[in-house]
Amino acid sequence: MTAALVAGLLAGYGIAIPVGAVATYLVSLTARTSLRIGGSAALGIATADGVYALVAALGGAALAAALQPVLVPLRVASGLVLAALAVRGAVTALRQYRERRLTARSTKDPAHPARAYLTLLGITLLNPTTIVYFAALVLGSRTSEAVRPLEQGVFVLAAFVASASWQLLIAGGGALLGRVLTGHRGRLVTALASSTVIMVLAVRMLAASP
Repeated sequence: MTAALVAGLLAGYGIAIPVGAVATYLVSLTARTSLRIGGSAALGIATADGVYALVAALGGAALAAALQPVLVPLRVASGLVLAALAVRGAVTALRQYRERRLTARSTKDPAHPARAYLTLLGITLLNPTTIVYFAALVLGSRTSEAVRPLEQGVFVLAAFVASASWQLLIAGGGALLGRVLTGHRGRLVTALASSTVIMVLAVRMLAASP
């Protein structure tokens, strides 16, 4: 149970910490509107992360028996995928920092909390990196026995809570903390922090393989 909780928290923070276009939009949206709208948008992002964690967990459980003969190479391959995501994230952050490139959005601000929630939910669900990340993490950590539904639930809930806490922190900081996190240096630091978390998960996964 504790292992599922820790894995979910690490997974949630690993995918949520990078401050990219969505987080930048979340900060600017909160600054231009209200904390209520920004908080709703933050929960939309976290819900998308939770949905992908749920899909990955349920998919992994359904395939557990079929994957039994290839669990070891699958775990190694998944660890390598996570390591590649970590390296890619760090390299991209360093390149963008050197180029001092910012992502601008001209989307009209949603004027209602429910609309803000659905808008950010949809935007985040369109990110394919999230499902690749969670699928590699869950399938790669598959053991010889199927994970119990309760542990799956703990993993998904922990991933959601981790993502929600980070997104709400960004929204709550608004223009003050948000501008620090979404500035050139802040985005570099958060991206490198996320890559470090993901690389730790990859190393642990590879080290657990016989």
